Amino acid sequence: MNVTVPMVGKIVNVAVKNGDKVKENDPVATLEAMKMEMPVVAPTTGVVKQINVKAGDEVTADTILMVIE
Repeated sequence: MNVTVPMVGKIVNVAVKNGDKVKENDPVATLEAMKMEMPVVAPTTGVVKQINVKAGDEVTADTILMVIE
């Protein structure tokens, strides 16, 4: 399942790495948008298979940050 963001912003940090096991609603990254930081959470339980961003990256709405299987 793809992990996306709902709006334009900057990735402040990525809290997981490839191979990490996550549960639904675990924080996996932090997005800064409109001068606020908001957690990006796992949409499902699984294993992080691919990470497409790093801290400091600018992202747009619906950018695929990572893939959880």
